[in-house]
Amino acid sequence: MDAHGTSAEDRQSAEVRERKFLRGPQRRGFELAHAIRIFREYFRGLRALHSVGPCVTVFGSARIGEDDPAYQAARDTGRLLAEAGFAVMTGGGPGLMEAANRGARDGGGASIGCNIELPHEQRENVYLDTCVTFRHFFIRKVMLVKHSVGFIAMPGGFGTFDELFEATTLIQTGKIADFPIVLLGRDFWDPVLELLKSDLVERRTIDLADLSRFHVTDDPADAVRNVRAIAG
Repeated sequence: MDAHGTSAEDRQSAEVRERKFLRGPQRRGFELAHAIRIFREYFRGLRALHSVGPCVTVFGSARIGEDDPAYQAARDTGRLLAEAGFAVMTGGGPGLMEAANRGARDGGGASIGCNIELPHEQRENVYLDTCVTFRHFFIRKVMLVKHSVGFIAMPGGFGTFDELFEATTLIQTGKIADFPIVLLGRDFWDPVLELLKSDLVERRTIDLADLSRFHVTDDPADAVRNVRAIAG
């Protein structure tokens, strides 16, 4: 059993159902049952996070440890956000997510996690006041965006890029307000932005103005000032 009372057998059964669902159309009864499970998970997330207050979501790698300078930068960012009156929300896992939640604790603020169940289970970090564990990435991303007034992206992998560009797309298309997006860590993000500028802008698949949405910095204090200036 895990912390939520879910056995390894139940998790494996859920993974089999998920893979079956994503293989294409299934029997109507199977798809109805799957839709009900999705709604229950979605509603559980809404209830758990209803009173968390204005959050800033920090995206970042689960694989970067305490010996990396990015960990301290994420921790400082979490602390400064808490001191500025924001709750700090992350994906709830280890690495830079842990660092940001740890910083929120340092600053006396609320520390929120939206964790995800994976085949090799992602553990919750120990610095969370509130944690909701999701099975579906898309529900988790809705919660991360819905409760946030700004986003700070640290170095990361596919998951970080997925979350960052999801938020950026929602802002670009007007689905959510023009919230601040800060990219913290120039060595990591400058080459990414250069690629976007030299390729996507040149091909006109995005506008140069789209890149102006990003505020790039190495300074956690500057990151939080940018969030405060736009999010209030």
